[in-house]
Amino acid sequence: MICLGCNFANQMREKGGRLERKCVFCRHPIPCDDEELKIIVQKRVEANDPVAVFRMGLRCYDAGDYKAAFEYWTKAVDSGDTRAMIYAHFKLSIMYRDGNGVERSKKKQIYHLEEASIAGDPIARNKLGCIEEEYGRMGRAVKHWIIAAKLGEDNALNALKSCYKLGDVSKEDFATALRAHQAFVNETRSPQRDIAEASAQRYNWAD
Repeated sequence: MICLGCNFANQMREKGGRLERKCVFCRHPIPCDDEELKIIVQKRVEANDPVAVFRMGLRCYDAGDYKAAFEYWTKAVDSGDTRAMIYAHFKLSIMYRDGNGVERSKKKQIYHLEEASIAGDPIARNKLGCIEEEYGRMGRAVKHWIIAAKLGEDNALNALKSCYKLGDVSKEDFATALRAHQAFVNETRSPQRDIAEASAQRYNWAD
């Protein structure tokens, strides 16, 4: 697994050295057009590459082929690859939330968020906190947000700040979450990663 910052740093190295752009994983040249990219991804799908399976699901979803997207993401969650599994569970939760290609189901939306959360995804964990808040179960919401905040999720930390002001979370629990959040951010932060994450947000990679 390669983080956004490392990927960005590699791109800057190639650009600065006027080098041919290559995939950071397989070191093959970057495809010249979408059709070439599609062929490469399809080959990786046929080889049961979990990330390629997930990405093919993205392509299908963006094209409006929700049935195919559902099939690819369902395959990705059973792939055994943690990263592909987390991404696929999260996207499936969105499908069930919005009813795109499937019947809307809060139960199934929550199931996929729970699976992604158990695998370590702080964004999914934060979403679970928001759902618990909708149901008025603030104690459970706070527990989700504390876990997510400790994994660096900013939205969860902001939710805890609001809860602290309202008396829904103790001073001790909030302080512990705040320290853990800052420690996690400091450990994973780099100028390259900050720039890469800002770019990712512009393209709305996480719904």
